[in-house]
Amino acid sequence: MTDSPARVALITGASRGIGAAVAVELGRRGVQCVLVARTQGGLEETDDAIRAAGGPAATLFPLDLQKRAADIDMLGPSIVARFGRLDILVHAAGVLPKLTPVAHIEPRDMDESLAVNMAACWRLIRTCDPPLRAAPAGRAVVLTDAMAATPTPYWGLYGAAKAGMEYLIRSWAAETAGGALCVNLVDPGAVATRLRGNAFPGQDPAVLPGPADVAPAIAALCEAAETRHGALILAQASTH
Repeated sequence: MTDSPARVALITGASRGIGAAVAVELGRRGVQCVLVARTQGGLEETDDAIRAAGGPAATLFPLDLQKRAADIDMLGPSIVARFGRLDILVHAAGVLPKLTPVAHIEPRDMDESLAVNMAACWRLIRTCDPPLRAAPAGRAVVLTDAMAATPTPYWGLYGAAKAGMEYLIRSWAAETAGGALCVNLVDPGAVATRLRGNAFPGQDPAVLPGPADVAPAIAALCEAAETRHGALILAQASTH
């Protein structure tokens, strides 16, 4: 085990989009980042951006949250073995499945959406709960979407998984109330990401805020000064 840095953060979905932007923002604030995403190249690009921002070199975990789901279980113990602690979890990974009528959902598409958009969150809670509770100011921030609370035609596959994920997080928050750990959901709103572009191909991304625009508000939820717990926070409202 090496000398422990001030704080250690695990960030999923860190190869691009909001996950990458939050990792860069946390790194800029001096946090040691452990980055998880499917692609090694994307993780290396985020690591380069963190270093360019003056942050410490990141630790990279290339991991497919669906195909290697059981490997999520080792993240918490591996991080503690490496750094002696885990202070922050930012779960930004997600997948946009097919937009289709509920009656037309295929089993393989349901399996993918549930695996990435809900079950991965459950596994992250299992592996990160012990060190986050042990941290002086543990913080867990999980990205969600308004679709989870707004049933919309053709969005059932995505929205149902996100709604299940939200319930898990709210339950975890209720179970950890009164301790040093703060668990919150954050809705980044409409942001110019690849997922948003795939869902709304006709929308001009130039009219939307970028990932770097919402990253500071999300990173602020990871600070020791944050006291909200079990809340759903609108990231763009926090930037005004």
